[in-house]
Amino acid sequence: MSQGKFKSSTQNSKRKHNQQRAVWPIWLILGGLVVVVLAVFAFRGKDSNPKANIEVRGSSSLQADTEKIDLGDVKLGKTVEVSFQLSNVGDKTLEFTKAPYIEVVEGC
Repeated sequence: MSQGKFKSSTQNSKRKHNQQRAVWPIWLILGGLVVVVLAVFAFRGKDSNPKANIEVRGSSSLQADTEKIDLGDVKLGKTVEVSFQLSNVGDKTLEFTKAPYIEVVEGC
C-alpha cells in the first residue's frame, strides 16, 4: 500500500512539473511584450513633433504658421474658433515674461 502512495505522489510531482514547464513560455512572451511597449514609449520621447527650422541665431523668435486669419463677417454673439501653430524659430529657449495676448484688429 505504501508503494501505491509513493507512485501517485511521483505522478503528482511530474504533473506539477509539466504544468510549470507549460507556463514559462507564456510569462516569457508577456515579458517580451512589456519590454517592447516600454521601448516604444522611451524612444518616442517628447520630441515626436518636428522642430522648426532655425531662422534666427543668438536669440529666440516666435513665428505663427499663418500670418493673417480672415474669419469673414461674424454676427454679433456668434462664437468662432480658429487654430494656428506657434514655433520657436530661434536657436535659444523661448520664455514668456508676461502673459501672451492676441490683438484683434477690426476691418482692414
